[in-house]
Amino acid sequence: MKFWIGILIFIFLLQTYFLVKMQRQIGDICRQLAFLMKHDSNMMITANMKTGGFEKLVSLLNELFQMRRKEQREFKEKEQMIADTYTNLSHDIRTPLTSLNGYFQLMESASAEEQKHYMKVIQERIESLKEMLEELFMFTKLKNDSFVLELKTCCINRILKNTIFSYYDDWSGRGILPEISLPEKQLYMEGNEAGLKRVLQNIIKNGMDHGQEKIKVQLFEKEEKICLWICNEVTNPEEIDVSKVFQRFYKADGARSKNSSGLGLSIAQEFVLRMKGEIHAELSGNEFWVKVSFPQKNSNL
Repeated sequence: MKFWIGILIFIFLLQTYFLVKMQRQIGDICRQLAFLMKHDSNMMITANMKTGGFEKLVSLLNELFQMRRKEQREFKEKEQMIADTYTNLSHDIRTPLTSLNGYFQLMESASAEEQKHYMKVIQERIESLKEMLEELFMFTKLKNDSFVLELKTCCINRILKNTIFSYYDDWSGRGILPEISLPEKQLYMEGNEAGLKRVLQNIIKNGMDHGQEKIKVQLFEKEEKICLWICNEVTNPEEIDVSKVFQRFYKADGARSKNSSGLGLSIAQEFVLRMKGEIHAELSGNEFWVKVSFPQKNSNL
């Protein structure tokens, strides 16, 4: 009888020991949680007990905190990106706005011929401002995770031809004779027509803003991919860092007076990535190349 009483007492003491230990462990975890909720710390929750589900509980809590820290970092990065975007763009917008004010003042005492000239300049400045604001809107839109780009089968030959044709007047006015190489075969891809047009426009406009009077456009297929290469000549290739050309607001010439927001190639990159393509830049002598590729899609259209 005494033996069984001794066994019961031992079991009771053992249970009491584990209960006290569990209570202490729960209290310790609660203190760690309270600290992490009040402080921005990379500390991880620890537990001395590995039994009773504590190890799994601690693992899940740490995973939850890691997810929360990642979300906070991403939020801060986006917040900083938006702040930088508005700061840089406001700097770019200030120049044409200041010049607009100056031209309006000049018009008050100008002759009819001079007023005509000033009005043309004013219209150009206003158009430049519209383009900058539209670029800002598009860049912010593309950076929003909730934005969905609708994809469907597109013939890139047709889109490229139409886009190139829209620039012929600009090229002719500058004495530019583009070198264009297009395949006879129609090439299809899963893309967005408006997005593709925007990619082409931004790459061509970048070349016109920062390049010389020469442009090459090549479209071809290679290893089941559609390749689109666009090239323009540059005066000072040593000033261009090809690793940065797709960063927002990067301008190789460092000039703020140009009618450019510095977002064009960043927007082109965002569209290309959303259409499951690849884009990169290269320098070959004084030729600056932007090379884009997309997965090719067979189509009977």
